Amino acid sequence: MAYKYDTQNIFAKILRGEIPCDKVLETEHSLAFNDISPQAPVHVLVIPKGPYVCFDHFASSASDQEIADFSRAISEVCRIKGVSADSGNGYRMISNAGPDGVQEVPHLHFHILGGRRIGRMIQPG
Repeated sequence: MAYKYDTQNIFAKILRGEIPCDKVLETEHSLAFNDISPQAPVHVLVIPKGPYVCFDHFASSASDQEIADFSRAISEVCRIKGVSADSGNGYRMISNAGPDGVQEVPHLHFHILGGRRIGRMIQPG
């Protein structure tokens, strides 16, 4: 599949410094920042710095260094925010992909949500 990356998406603009963010963590290959419309007491977005549309694009095209850095950045964000499963009460990690996944920004991003019980992931119906 050919992935089309939109260089004008909001996360690309944040990475270029055109739009500010409330940074939680920055590494060589990843950036994490607080969501501007938090849905939980802890709501952080973690994005790779590379131009990846969704997780399958990232997993198939990113370097081993990018993949390791991104995974460790997510773990570190959970530790920093006090929601890691070993020292906090846990978290939910969400990444949407494509139209059926209701992906709004065409740049891979994970939502880390915690600080309260989040509820069921999908309601029956």
